[in-house]
Amino acid sequence: MTIVKKAVAGTMESSDIMIVVDKPEGEGIHITLESPVKKQFGDRIKEVILDSARKVGVKDADIKAIDKGALDCVIMARATTALYRACESIDYQWEK
Repeated sequence: MTIVKKAVAGTMESSDIMIVVDKPEGEGIHITLESPVKKQFGDRIKEVILDSARKVGVKDADIKAIDKGALDCVIMARATTALYRACESIDYQWEK
């Protein structure tokens, strides 16, 4: 799928993550992460976001993530929702 517009999912509340997906400036998926636990869990958070993008079928995107201590399942749900919104797709396949 291709990113056609900027989209957001999530909140800035505790135990949540806000994911902003935008059209890419280059090729590939670029993730910018802000998190109070970036040192400890930054790689894992990025891995979950990248895995979500692969499952949706997005190959190129700029993604900004502002984490407030979200669990993996929340990160995956927010990333998947933001990616579907950015692609203007309603072909949801949540079970992949």
